Amino acid sequence: MKKVKQPLLEAYQLGDLKLRNRVVMASLTRGRATNPGLVPTPLMAEYYAQRASAGLILSEGTWVNAKSIGFINVPGIYTREQVEGWKLVTNAVHDKGGVIFSQLGHIGAASHPDFFDGELPAGPSAINPQTKSFTPNGFKDSLTPRELTVAEIRQTVQDYRQAAQNAKDAGFDGIEIHAQTGMLIPQFLSLATNQRTDQYGGSIENRARIVFEILDAVTSVWNSTRVAIKFTPVAISHVGIMKPDVETIPMFQYILKKLNDYNLAYLHIVGPAEDLSGTPVEVLQDNYFSHFRRHYSGRLMANLGFTQESGNAILEAGLADLVSFGAPFIANPDLVTRFAHHLPLAESNRDTYYAGGENGYTDYPNAVYDLADASSE
Repeated sequence: MKKVKQPLLEAYQLGDLKLRNRVVMASLTRGRATNPGLVPTPLMAEYYAQRASAGLILSEGTWVNAKSIGFINVPGIYTREQVEGWKLVTNAVHDKGGVIFSQLGHIGAASHPDFFDGELPAGPSAINPQTKSFTPNGFKDSLTPRELTVAEIRQTVQDYRQAAQNAKDAGFDGIEIHAQTGMLIPQFLSLATNQRTDQYGGSIENRARIVFEILDAVTSVWNSTRVAIKFTPVAISHVGIMKPDVETIPMFQYILKKLNDYNLAYLHIVGPAEDLSGTPVEVLQDNYFSHFRRHYSGRLMANLGFTQESGNAILEAGLADLVSFGAPFIANPDLVTRFAHHLPLAESNRDTYYAGGENGYTDYPNAVYDLADASSE
């Protein structure tokens, strides 16, 4: 059978890291750190190792400090016990020849007092993001948070720096800053959730200030080519008040221009899951990834519910350098092999996404196939 070129399966040089393919496992919240210390477990190490054939694995979003928590059973990376737990994960992935980055996150105002002994979470402004938090007592509506002081913002930046050091100590190959919609960083970027009047509010430059303070902090620990950042610029359907506004496009043009000076591992961009017509960002409807490619000179990773076909197509078009896949990796630990041999994908059970235990986590089998019958890449 004639071989079909698949850009997804090509090796890729990511700074000083050699990736064996351009298939990236996106961060997936799975809620398996079911212990009081939110410490990664041997079961989690097995899960990640099963998926080590990805060119790059991105860990689940991981809390940078105790105040950043906002979803049950998600691990942290701010205690020595957590660092030791993550060593199990990174060693298991490396033993399989894989590469893994830690995704560092803070949920800010979208958390809930249930995580803080009744104390309110904090955000850029005392504005309820009107979202939900998955607490130990179930899903609960967010409340009006208290406003972070400048001193607390500066401490948070330092907590990112310490988390970056902890990730290095734990054996990760790099880090990705979690700046998707709903998290602390985009809460600063949004006009809806940031109405500060100090150096972190008002102008585009002020609202974006924390992005670059965090990047400057973590690149004091890691070489910039081992640091990445992930945004969801146009999340129309996101629950809550954070939506694209009239300053979204100028905000990201400003961010992209500044990011060009950082020589990051990559910029990770999540595409729109819905029609942008009639929104403040409708101009991006037909040229979304090309817009980011035009304004950003570094490596670009794309995420948009890609299939094998569409993933290969965006790489072939030169609109991205890497493609991340989320849900397909849940039920297909051998996703790269399935792509290589054009095998059907297994379906995941949504009821077990956050259920805890091995059910729906480490018990998805690899494909069984006859190599002679499977079509070759």
